[in-house]
Amino acid sequence: MVGQHSTLRAQRRAETQRTIQALAVRLFVERGYDATTVTDIAEAAGVSPMTVYRHFPTKEDLVLVDQKGALVAERIAATSPAQPLVRRISSALTGGGRPDDPAAGDAFLLARLRLMISTPALRARHLDSHYALQQAIVDALGDEAADPDAEFRARAAAGACLAAMHTALVRWAEDEGRTELPGLIAQALAAAFGTDAVDIGPAG
Repeated sequence: MVGQHSTLRAQRRAETQRTIQALAVRLFVERGYDATTVTDIAEAAGVSPMTVYRHFPTKEDLVLVDQKGALVAERIAATSPAQPLVRRISSALTGGGRPDDPAAGDAFLLARLRLMISTPALRARHLDSHYALQQAIVDALGDEAADPDAEFRARAAAGACLAAMHTALVRWAEDEGRTELPGLIAQALAAAFGTDAVDIGPAG
């Protein structure tokens, strides 16, 4: 029973977080990032500003947080060490073709990317999230990245994969989402590592 209550609380927390973030992104798009306050977002969500801050410690987090680190770590852990490292990382990042939660929808991802590209404060903080995801990948490799040389290789591979995927995401946002995103990611990864080095699943 305790476990069930804990699961329900986690689900409610995740739902509240998704609702607040969706409203925040919508208001940022409609009113502008700098012109929208956390109080505005709290009022739109029907919660207190303190509740917003419990889920998103900073205003930037309302755009940047996507809970991707844990999911990527799970995917990395499920891959075979026999596979090339870049192939494992690229597959984990895209989940077989998508870089984000498909349930969130392209419109939401596109709005977040536009905000990241156009807002200086978000561009600066995005680097922090990049490093955090890079570290999550290295940590997920566990003993495989235990010695300094192996950790260096893992960090380099993760950083290069993330850079390639970011380049594809920016191109997709600049193209107003008209291009197939999985295909762009495949092109970026192949340009960086060669077509034989990566595998992100079907492009469609």
